[in-house]
Amino acid sequence: MKAKFFQQNGGLFLQQQILNQDSNATVKIFSIEELEKATNNFNESQILGHGGYGTVFKDVLPSQKVVAIKKSKLVDESQIEQFINEIAILSQITHKNVVRLLGCCLETQVPLLVYEFISNGTLFNHIHGESQVFLMPWEDRLRIAAEALLYLHSAVSVPIIHRDVKSANILLDENYIAKVSDFGASRSVPFDQTHITTLVQGTFGYLDPEYFHTSKLTEKSDVYSFVVVLVELLTRELPVFFAKPEDQRNLAFYFTSMFDEQCLLQLVEPQIVKESGMEQLFVVAKLARRCLNLKGEERPSMKEVAMELERLRRFHKQQLALQNLE
Repeated sequence: MKAKFFQQNGGLFLQQQILNQDSNATVKIFSIEELEKATNNFNESQILGHGGYGTVFKDVLPSQKVVAIKKSKLVDESQIEQFINEIAILSQITHKNVVRLLGCCLETQVPLLVYEFISNGTLFNHIHGESQVFLMPWEDRLRIAAEALLYLHSAVSVPIIHRDVKSANILLDENYIAKVSDFGASRSVPFDQTHITTLVQGTFGYLDPEYFHTSKLTEKSDVYSFVVVLVELLTRELPVFFAKPEDQRNLAFYFTSMFDEQCLLQLVEPQIVKESGMEQLFVVAKLARRCLNLKGEERPSMKEVAMELERLRRFHKQQLALQNLE
């Protein structure tokens, strides 16, 4: 059965990729016995969290390396395809802002993925956690936003569209460095193509309306989703909140209308207004508004967005340094 699952889960393809000298693949193929031992047979006490995809366990390998193991609860072909897709994409990426895939186990009905352990949880939990206090400085919010997704579209040989960008898929390490995770839905798009047509996939509230209506996936689809995360950082509002009046339920639409009506200060978190200053806040809000255009062609590229946010972050840092000198 283990041999059957190994083949069914793309094990032969992955082995060839690892053996290929031209490949950058660095993943290890684990046996099920190794992972059962590390997790004490997937004991509930070692569960990090649950999601729509399944369960993530925190484990310690014999080398004493702390890892996170993703175990899917779904057993259908599309889910297995997503796991294989994630292995294929992440085995080619080594980047400080991507959660590193260390290996996988293909001997079970659904593949298991082994990642580096990221200690500080998700950006979503930091923004929307139970605590009413969210003291992340303006500079850190700009930095996390700037570093989160730039590499996807410009730092790999074939651009990768994540397709499920959201604050729950951005992890923070002990130094609050952003690490993007969950590439099961991601797609590579050759440089000579402007888009690919695919079944719509993503999370409500972050989903690009143009992609939703046309099924045409472009890099601008990620731009839209990413900026919803930026708006979360500005407002601390949930991307979708059904308890609110109808015109306020979708954060992206509500932010757009408040910006257009020049009522933005009613929506932005007071701490941000105080720290950023009106001028810088307006520049960031104007950038976010451009990214939320319903037509993808009217949105800036991810590279433009990241460069502008980084420029603003450096300027803000310089201003703080000058104030301290005074």
